[in-house]
Amino acid sequence: MKRIFALFLVLMILTSCSEYQKALKNEDIALKYKVGEKMYEAKKYQKALRLFEQIAPTYRGKPQAEKLFYMYGKSFYAEKEFYSAGYQFDNFVSSYPRSEKVEEVAYLGAISYSKLSPRYSLDQVDTYKAIDKLQSFIDNYPDSKYLAEANEVVKNLRTKIEKKNFEIAKQYNTINDHKSALVALDIFLGEFPGTPFKEDALFYRLDSSYQLAINSIESKKEERLLAARQAHATLIKFAPETKYKKKADEMLEQINNDLKSFSK
Repeated sequence: MKRIFALFLVLMILTSCSEYQKALKNEDIALKYKVGEKMYEAKKYQKALRLFEQIAPTYRGKPQAEKLFYMYGKSFYAEKEFYSAGYQFDNFVSSYPRSEKVEEVAYLGAISYSKLSPRYSLDQVDTYKAIDKLQSFIDNYPDSKYLAEANEVVKNLRTKIEKKNFEIAKQYNTINDHKSALVALDIFLGEFPGTPFKEDALFYRLDSSYQLAINSIESKKEERLLAARQAHATLIKFAPETKYKKKADEMLEQINNDLKSFSK
């Protein structure tokens, strides 16, 4: 029985391969469509794509075109070719706005762009584009079954952008350019008031204020010490049990000790 099944399986594979090769070389676009659809349904997406790309220009405007371009985009998506998938999904949405598939396609198109978003340290052009696409989807389909997932992806993409901006601001602190650090961190906190990196940004703002104060010339020292003390108060107000509490309190102790000389 097992031998019969194995033989049947081999014959099916050979027939499928022969059918595919025949369609690939044939000029009959109807045959290419039929076999391409069969490859798609069998999840043989690379083979489906080779056939679809041969007939896509010819099928534009025909009744079968809507299904063809749906399968075309989905095949790119399944193969993780997200640039091509996003492009095809965008075209589908604009070409078939009344399609029953348009909501799904609009969502997958936006997700395709999110898949192109690089790690936070690189240029984030694709991340901003993905956020725009997803926000457009959320606005157009506020009751979508994909809404929760779309919002979560947007949140993660925005966090990536916030991390990049935070790391840029933090870098000034790392290289001991504390004046620039204070400017950059203030801009960051102003642009992203709800950021998950707020506690970190407030600490590095304190650290830069502290370093600037204790290394200051005498004429500017008191003013900068007071600013550093305020930076400590802002951090503790935001996060009373901050993970930086020990370091922050050590800085505050030094700040208060140095301020005593100005009260005499």
